[in-house]
Amino acid sequence: MRLKRSSMARRVRELVLGSRGLQGPQSRVSRGHPWIWRDAIDRGLEDASAGDYVQVVAPDGEPIGCGIVDPTSPIAVRLWTRGRTAIGSALLEARAERAFALREVLAASDTNAYRVVHGEGDRMPGLVVDRYDSVAVMRTDGAAAGARSEDFAKALWPVLARAGVLSLVHRIGAKGQEPRLDLLRGDPPPPEVHVREYGVPFVVDLAHGQKTGAFLDQRDNRRRVGELARGRRVLNLFSYAGGFSLRAALGGASHVTNVDIAARAHATAQASFRLAGLDPAAHAAFVTAEVHAFLESARSRGETWDLIVSDPPSFAPSEKALPRALAAYRALHRACVEVLSPRGILCASSCSSHVDAASFMQTLDDAALGDRELTVVELSGAGTDHPCVPAFPEGRYLKFAVLM
Repeated sequence: MRLKRSSMARRVRELVLGSRGLQGPQSRVSRGHPWIWRDAIDRGLEDASAGDYVQVVAPDGEPIGCGIVDPTSPIAVRLWTRGRTAIGSALLEARAERAFALREVLAASDTNAYRVVHGEGDRMPGLVVDRYDSVAVMRTDGAAAGARSEDFAKALWPVLARAGVLSLVHRIGAKGQEPRLDLLRGDPPPPEVHVREYGVPFVVDLAHGQKTGAFLDQRDNRRRVGELARGRRVLNLFSYAGGFSLRAALGGASHVTNVDIAARAHATAQASFRLAGLDPAAHAAFVTAEVHAFLESARSRGETWDLIVSDPPSFAPSEKALPRALAAYRALHRACVEVLSPRGILCASSCSSHVDAASFMQTLDDAALGDRELTVVELSGAGTDHPCVPAFPEGRYLKFAVLM
């Protein structure tokens, strides 16, 4: 690990929107959407550097807001304030204090793994911070927020330290690359930590796990699966570190089958089972396989499960990929119901912001699922530690449907 350094002060430049800058999608900005697209800016980007604080103005000079610029990204500016309110250390500290105060109201006393800062939802665009007991892990979205990581750390550390956090690290690494943890404040963290979620212990692999180490947004949905699992044979697809599986086993599932392409994730899941006092060999099977191939093989054998959880990675990384993603969800859900027992339960999830709830429902309709005639009895999203701004639909990215 290495300590990062950055400077706070960079001159604030002015970006002028073009004549259509507040028309179409950009009209959402006036309602609180924090993104300014690059093609909406008429001038001012020419000499900007990623991480610069900028003042955005309308064609007539009316101030729109201040934000952080990334001139090479399609999202050129993420707005932090409205009008001419400047971004500086006082603002960053106030936003950090407000975000943590909200978690003190919402966080359960038997949970010490939760999101402290949820980017745009906490009006801190591009910044995510997750707490795992005594370790806080920061992730930044894009070069602009990454350039301000030291400024964020300076604002966050007093709040985190006061709450008992001993380490603040910046998790860096492109998709598909081994992540790197840069120490920003405090002590070097261990490679893995043990945390509690509604009293249930589990292992978080900080060194190799996805996102910041775990998927905290599914906390309430994991608990719901535990409530539904009693006496049922459970199949957990894209099982990753086994959070749904552990909840199902503790909830009284007769057996749990985990399917994931990553053997390392199975090892973390098994460690969580043991930490919770369960013998993984007695309660679950761990299958390293591609999910579609597994489902086809199970269908050909006539094997079925009473409760199936499908929580795949995002199928729609961009708007352009949406048609293909919806087709992939339909095919996956059809394959799931082909191995679902009569009167079984399907829990289907999507984490893509480009797939809204209405579109996701279309991948679970009668045309997609055939003659099973399942009914959606619940539709939920992320936990309360993942707030969203009303004008920012991208923040309502997680969908979790329960069908019976």
